Amino acid sequence: MLVDMLADIEKAQARRAFSRAASRYDDVAVLHQEIGRRMLERLDEIKLQPQQIVDAGCGTGYCLPGLRQRYGRTRIVAMDFALPMLGQAAHHQSWRSKIQLLAGDLEAMPIADQSVDLIFSSLALQWCRPEMAFAQFLRVLKPGGLLLFTTFGPDTLVELRDAWRQADDGPHVHGFVDMHDLGDALLRVGFADPVMDVEHHTLTYTAVDGVLRDLKTMGAHNALASRRRGLTGKTQFARFRAAYEVLRGEDGRIPASYEVIYGHAWAPQRPADTVGACVSVPVPEQD
Repeated sequence: MLVDMLADIEKAQARRAFSRAASRYDDVAVLHQEIGRRMLERLDEIKLQPQQIVDAGCGTGYCLPGLRQRYGRTRIVAMDFALPMLGQAAHHQSWRSKIQLLAGDLEAMPIADQSVDLIFSSLALQWCRPEMAFAQFLRVLKPGGLLLFTTFGPDTLVELRDAWRQADDGPHVHGFVDMHDLGDALLRVGFADPVMDVEHHTLTYTAVDGVLRDLKTMGAHNALASRRRGLTGKTQFARFRAAYEVLRGEDGRIPASYEVIYGHAWAPQRPADTVGACVSVPVPEQD
């Protein structure tokens, strides 16, 4: 069974953090934008003519123009759980026709059963319990509909996590679900033929503070219910900084690693369809 590593996340805390970050999110979300671009490119290889699309966890709407460009006048619903993010999405001037904005959580989507042909979800699942989100995706997809998603894997921010472990025993960085566990979860809820692959990326910074500043600006705060509620003491923070500084590379820069999991799966054409085995496709690491 999938260990629900994300059940500890306080959704209200995460929603507040992303709401506060909405106006500056795009200034620092360089990796997120690149992953969104790569997801859109994958759609070019898939034969699908959807009549209705949901961008699930759309954030500031970076991928919406690309979806509109590929699918013409197809109805697109942009959904996010943080209203200010939807406000930023509404500012996109490159839309060629109206896109519906919808406030909603991936674990409880306010969308009718079997009404969607394509769910596109870029780097939102890490804020959910994935099996609950997958069940919602399957519920709203039409038979033969497609789910395409990305999320972060366990090797994400390993430097940050390890440095904090040397400073104190409190939880500072979220856990992330392994690619194979996500594939198994897709099969359990009833998706057919899931395919998973992974990329590795490393961002570098001149200082540890740069890593923390970008995460804060994006709203990627510690939203764990088990987090310590008080301020981190100067001694603990100094230990953390010293542990992270040891990782400074030969180029003099501080690394922040990200494991990006890509996945897609199909809603079965019929309830009696046989669900295939999950296929994992590794790709080379990229810096």
